[in-house]
Amino acid sequence: MTKKTNTIAWVFQILIAVILGMTLPAKFMGAAPPVALFTELGMEPNGRYLTAVLELIACILLLVPTSAVYGAVLAAGLMSGALIGHITKLGFAGEIGQMGFLAIGALVFALIVLFLRRTQLPIVNKMFGGGETR
Repeated sequence: MTKKTNTIAWVFQILIAVILGMTLPAKFMGAAPPVALFTELGMEPNGRYLTAVLELIACILLLVPTSAVYGAVLAAGLMSGALIGHITKLGFAGEIGQMGFLAIGALVFALIVLFLRRTQLPIVNKMFGGGETR
């Protein structure tokens, strides 16, 4: 990975961590928008707490150089689930909809990080033959 590519990856990793981190206090403290969202999904409160914990883990992983690619995998999975929830049940209107658009942004950024850091995933290295790992 070139220095330029690494810098670009870090910019996106930080953006994902900021997006995920912005919603964490509201999820942990039970603010109205996330409670309404998870109630609509039938996952309140356990789903809200689980999602918050997993998003916190993703933020930490994204900000540690040796684990950033795994944070991107976790963030992509979480945001895919969020997007499915918005498409199938929640919609994109109002305050809940704003969370959906943040999920789209975080998902796109996570996919960019995964592409840029793909050689750091062991399965990619094994399938496509070595390459640099950092």
